[in-house]
Amino acid sequence: MTTPAYISLTIGNHIYIFHREFPQPKGIIPPIDNMEIKIHRDFSEISETEWNTLLQHSGTNVPFLTYGYLKSWWEFKGGGEWPDGELAIISAHTDGKLTGIAPLFTATHEGSQKLLFLGSIEISDYLDLIVETGAEEAFSNALLIFLKEQFPEVHEILLYNLPQASPSLALLEKAAQANGWSMQSERAYHTPIISLAGDWEAYLAGVDKKQRHEIRRKLRRAEESAESIGWYIVNEKEQLEGEIEEFFDLMAFDEEKRRFLTPAMRNQMRSIIKWAFDSGLLQLAFFTVQGKKAAAYLCLDYRERIWVYNSGFDPQFREYSPGWVLLAYLIRHAIQNGKRAFDFMRGDEEYKYRFGAADAFVLKVCLNRP
Repeated sequence: MTTPAYISLTIGNHIYIFHREFPQPKGIIPPIDNMEIKIHRDFSEISETEWNTLLQHSGTNVPFLTYGYLKSWWEFKGGGEWPDGELAIISAHTDGKLTGIAPLFTATHEGSQKLLFLGSIEISDYLDLIVETGAEEAFSNALLIFLKEQFPEVHEILLYNLPQASPSLALLEKAAQANGWSMQSERAYHTPIISLAGDWEAYLAGVDKKQRHEIRRKLRRAEESAESIGWYIVNEKEQLEGEIEEFFDLMAFDEEKRRFLTPAMRNQMRSIIKWAFDSGLLQLAFFTVQGKKAAAYLCLDYRERIWVYNSGFDPQFREYSPGWVLLAYLIRHAIQNGKRAFDFMRGDEEYKYRFGAADAFVLKVCLNRP
């Protein structure tokens, strides 16, 4: 077995991590790199401002890792997905500054206790460690030491929805090797993404010729119809509750989505939508025909990207291709507002590629302790 590169010292409810080359401390002395590891059983124990500031300097900066999103997710345990979950957020401070967060929880999965990312598995498309650039290697090592010591009953860390480009992947593998853990990773889901640049015509020029013609044809047919059509993005808080319910109604026309929308999941999604609105990140858009809602897209507007979260449409308006038309409007709107990417997130539905998306993936990573 490989000799661990780090050792730990437990003082009260704190764990201090030392390089193995550093002399074993006698008594309480400042640890090398001043890295202090703590576990948090409640979100109130961590500053939202510090959390989100760290996220801005992390290798993976996505809306699903914001304090508000994960707090909302935890309130309803992923829409009832993890009824026995127990919060286990791990933080690291270096010289008194927050430099790393492992947003984790414990739960029973496939018959055994595991540690998982908060947000796992179904409704949070991208998840990761939150670590200041330059501190990733030290934090990865410290994390595995801490988890082995503090969770002796847990033998597997199961990390879903890790972006394939995440710096955590290689560093966790290196830390696993250094500390005697084993690690396996595999592709879990497709996450198609459209890269945006220039203007609407430049975007269309980059789409397959046949599909470009199809997009234009459906837009023209809808816009030249005798019926009055329109679209809008919800921006009035007083209307939000009703718009959420109408969005759920459109989702429920799809049998699979209707099953997905259990009472617990409706509460979960309602909470996330309200958080996104209050945070200025919500893009809930509706396409209308004669004033009736025909299609809707629920997206997040975060940094330089639109993140497509869910959708629904009423089949009685099929002749207007409401989903396609609204999607085209949203892509054009994203370009006009300087967005660099339109992220369809999880799922390999054919229409995403017809609109010019290139494939990417999120991974499932399993770490097993010795």
